[in-house]
Amino acid sequence: MNPLTRRHFFAGTSAGLGCAALAALDAQHAPAASAPARVGGLPSLPHHEPQAKRAIYLFMSGGPSQMDMWDPKPEMGEWFDKDLPDSIRQGQRLTTMTSGQARFPIAPSMYKFAPHGDNGTMVSELLPHTAKKVDELAVVKSMWTEAINHDPAITYICTGNQLPGKASLGSWLSYGLGTENEDLPAFLVMTASWTGRQQAQALYNRLWGSGFLPSKYQGVALRSSGDPVLYLSNPEGIDPKIRRRMLDSLSRLNQETYDRTNDPETAARIAQYEMAFRMQTSVPELSNIADEPQHVLDLYGPDVETPGTFANCCLMARRMAERGVRFTQIFHRGWDQHGNLPGDLPKQCRDVDQPSAGLLTDLRQRGMLDDTLVVWGGEFGRTIYCQGKLSKTMYGRDHHPKCFTMWMAGAGIKGATVHGETDEFSYNITKDPVHIRDLNATILHLMGIDHDRFVYPFQGLDQKLTGVEPAHLIKPILA
Repeated sequence: MNPLTRRHFFAGTSAGLGCAALAALDAQHAPAASAPARVGGLPSLPHHEPQAKRAIYLFMSGGPSQMDMWDPKPEMGEWFDKDLPDSIRQGQRLTTMTSGQARFPIAPSMYKFAPHGDNGTMVSELLPHTAKKVDELAVVKSMWTEAINHDPAITYICTGNQLPGKASLGSWLSYGLGTENEDLPAFLVMTASWTGRQQAQALYNRLWGSGFLPSKYQGVALRSSGDPVLYLSNPEGIDPKIRRRMLDSLSRLNQETYDRTNDPETAARIAQYEMAFRMQTSVPELSNIADEPQHVLDLYGPDVETPGTFANCCLMARRMAERGVRFTQIFHRGWDQHGNLPGDLPKQCRDVDQPSAGLLTDLRQRGMLDDTLVVWGGEFGRTIYCQGKLSKTMYGRDHHPKCFTMWMAGAGIKGATVHGETDEFSYNITKDPVHIRDLNATILHLMGIDHDRFVYPFQGLDQKLTGVEPAHLIKPILA
């Protein structure tokens, strides 16, 4: 008998039983006949006809100020420097950054709003390019979460739990649906540069990590300088033929280990080495935008040819999408405006406004928006009351999880839609609340997945992206 440790036994059998359980669970639901050709993924997926083949998630890390961008409250002009009423706050939790303030003075937005599109969606003057695309957007103004600080909040929305260790949205999609291009990962991540407040919250790789899923499903981070992917280039003196021989030898050794231990991580390591070898050709081709015509570059704005900018990342996301990458996530930091919001927020908006609109236009012109889902938003919103000193032209805002705004566009989304309402202080939701679980359930649904049936057995629980509490589709925004 081959030597088999207790650890390897349970690792191997849990993986095998997990896959068997998933297959048995959905055996009666055959995949949609028109599902695209793919590499990897579960044979039982999709659960239903997907409307989106792929998704691009534009993540504004730090908490964009909803009342300065999407949720106008013009009546707050009369409340300048008056205290937030206790009847509005209702004893809700505060961060330690403002809990010690003697008062909570109202800071009206200094930015003008105007109606746009067929349904008169109100958009701030900070977003002139995105405003022109509102007929393609479903703006959700009633998002909410329980997390009030950055790290647990961003971990929560990206992985379904405030505590580290869970699989990210992109990893779930990679695991369940595979990829349409075996030469590129199913899940790619970019962290864009930003021009607003430079003291930004750190981003940890657990936000695109695979958690309890096999490690091959974690997101692959692309860099703006040096190798697009760490260690992608061959070391000096090593040509592709030598690299191929080295990988063949290493693969044989890893295969011997796998045959002996049946450790799924060893199988993942073999596959990842082969993927890395193929990526030595596919990634440089992907990141070389020299073949893009000028009229396409112009869509994304003047920063598009500067590596690492949000504009450049958006163009890269479109290139990934047309090459079959299942899920692309762009993190844009710097949205944490506790002070000097009038100085920093316009810079952040300039970073993302034209590129976001350009991405939608580019996808539409290529006939890809009908099967590509685009999501824009952050981990929470901002308070109507000021943090620190307040004047007519200078204010800051603290974290606010009880209501914030996101938008979705593309595959399966009903454009020219505004969903949800907040009170006159943009502090509490008054109509159609949408929890972040609902958002993730809706994304999975558009990708052809029933979130309640998409599980992975781990630590005695059928793990789900949406967790154990109820999650509901945002049906009014679905086409």
